[in-house]
Amino acid sequence: MKRVLIIEDDKSISEIQKDYLEMSGYEVKCVFDGNTGLECIKNEDFNLIILDLMLPEKDGFQILKEISHIKEVPVLIVSAKSDELFKIKGLNLGADDYITKPFGMGELVARVNSHIKTYERFNVSSKMKLITVGSLSIDKRDRRIYIDHKEIFLTQKEFDLLLFMAENPNIVFSKEQLLEKVWGYDFFSDVSTITVHIARIREKIEASCAGGQYIETVWGAGYRFKI
Repeated sequence: MKRVLIIEDDKSISEIQKDYLEMSGYEVKCVFDGNTGLECIKNEDFNLIILDLMLPEKDGFQILKEISHIKEVPVLIVSAKSDELFKIKGLNLGADDYITKPFGMGELVARVNSHIKTYERFNVSSKMKLITVGSLSIDKRDRRIYIDHKEIFLTQKEFDLLLFMAENPNIVFSKEQLLEKVWGYDFFSDVSTITVHIARIREKIEASCAGGQYIETVWGAGYRFKI
């Protein structure tokens, strides 16, 4: 049974989320402050984390900063903060998705299903372990990125997005297509998610090498990985 951790200070909201997820076959644990949530992440295994931003003791942004040093797990932010700056900050810190309250429980369950399936799909070992393009190497089995043999650290979704594009080089993908292929859904499209992740990948890998751009913007169409 897949396990989901909900870190949400509003107990009534977390209980509703818990009920719907349990009806969909998940084992769910709810905690109500940031410190307890972080301890659970450190000491237990979960397939996905649902994270509120405005938490007592330690807020969601602080938790996101620390998760990347603990383990790799999909994180879905659920917040009443609708300002785009909050969303961009959350995605930049490694969140995989962002839902603004209020929202339908069916949408929440669909996104949880999608992120867990996508995470598992990208973690399946492949016959070809290494993709090398110029000074960039992508280790698919160990999920590691190197530029000139120096490791570059990407978040889970940044890695998934780069890997998908590298496995499908020279093909132009629209933002909507990338959402569908990497995030696993297209009917909740928010193209700013792709924009933020592409910018972060470029910042990390292209600032570290002299080989120019790997991900090219095709204006009016989308992005492609150049080889």
